[in-house]
Amino acid sequence: MLLVTPLEKGSSPAVAELAAFFDETLGFTPNSVLTMQRRPEIAEAFINLNKAVMMNAGRVTAEQKRFIGMLTSLATGCRYCQAHTALAAQRYGASQARLDAIWDYQSSPLFSDAERAAFNFAIAAASVPNAVTQELGDALHAYWSDEEIVEILGVVALFGFLNRWNDSMGTSLESAADAFASQTLASHGWDKGKHE
Repeated sequence: MLLVTPLEKGSSPAVAELAAFFDETLGFTPNSVLTMQRRPEIAEAFINLNKAVMMNAGRVTAEQKRFIGMLTSLATGCRYCQAHTALAAQRYGASQARLDAIWDYQSSPLFSDAERAAFNFAIAAASVPNAVTQELGDALHAYWSDEEIVEILGVVALFGFLNRWNDSMGTSLESAADAFASQTLASHGWDKGKHE
């Protein structure tokens, strides 16, 4: 159920220059960004926000940020973003064991208590209605600084935008993301759904 067809890569030179960022993170420019090109200012603002949120500025690693995005996308049901974040997590060092264990991060020895606190917070923050509690905030503060909490919530908020964008647009999933998710996530019930 594609709502708006993406434009060809390079349709907006300003967007194309900024979108080169995704060649590192995913290996391709996402169809979501190619659709945003219809209003280049939106695409440019989104790419700049994405770069600011996802850059490594402290202890929250690139891999952890992709897992936070993945869990946010699981909470909202966005299969397009689940595929992208799983692929990006692998590109940023996630082992197959950690990718498989993310579904059971609460009990898996592959994840630290600090990660569990961040992941629990991400799921609660992505929920509608919002499910963040004082207890979740206290657990987050036990492991992460204020600056790191801003980074963590920045990832949740960024994927809140993306989850709504891609599920509403019915953005078609790129072949590389589809192949990776089909191989890595399908055993956990993932399919591309409306993202044909």
